Amino acid sequence: MTTQSHQTLANAQPEELRLREQVAACTLILNAEGLMGYSGHVSSRLPNRPDHYLIQPFEVSRAGIKPSDLLVCDYDGKIVEGPKGTRAPAEVYLHGEILRARPDVNAVAHFHHDLTNVFTLVEGVQLLPLKNHSIRWVSGIPVHADPSHVSDSKLGHAVAQTLGPHHAMQIRAHGQIITAESVPALLIDCVHFVENAVAMYQAATLGKVVPLSEPDIAAFAREFKRNPHVAKLWIYYVGKGRTAGYLPNEWDLN
Repeated sequence: MTTQSHQTLANAQPEELRLREQVAACTLILNAEGLMGYSGHVSSRLPNRPDHYLIQPFEVSRAGIKPSDLLVCDYDGKIVEGPKGTRAPAEVYLHGEILRARPDVNAVAHFHHDLTNVFTLVEGVQLLPLKNHSIRWVSGIPVHADPSHVSDSKLGHAVAQTLGPHHAMQIRAHGQIITAESVPALLIDCVHFVENAVAMYQAATLGKVVPLSEPDIAAFAREFKRNPHVAKLWIYYVGKGRTAGYLPNEWDLN
């Protein structure tokens, strides 16, 4: 860790330190679970710091990210704090413009799961809610038509407009964007989003796909408790990461 990284952590408030550990852990777990490989990023809005958020640098591996590696950026894509010599990912504008447009969103993930993105490549085949936890996306899963990297504020604004009020979207021939109220919730939503896509892909090989009906959705919504579910799965994935050795025990992930 560089001296500047030590100083960043030393100056950070406890809430920011914990958030840094959550963002790093979420990234490492997504990488270990095969959702995020050599590319992609997790961001989180910083509490009590208006218009600022955490995101990983371009140069740091998703398989080895540490809390001290994370950058603080503003919604315009400018690095406010971070280790010397690092740069923000090209799609920093994707995160900034979504966070600017959606005050209900505190965490954003962008990754490139190829099988999930197949649903943007075939005419007339739409990704639908099939599994029970996919009721999170019953309002819709929009597809952004422009497959290019979101490398400026204009492109980021266009992505945020496509997302609208929804909790997930796909970029055609590119990847996924998931939004949530917290980093633990973001991790769980990423897992369920890909689970649903894989289930639909597999079901389509057997015959006609039957998505969740309105009564199915209503029944599950009545019994589903989001906060306990997120807490349960966060504990599971953190424990799995600690057993595997890639999540340090000293990180505050409870």
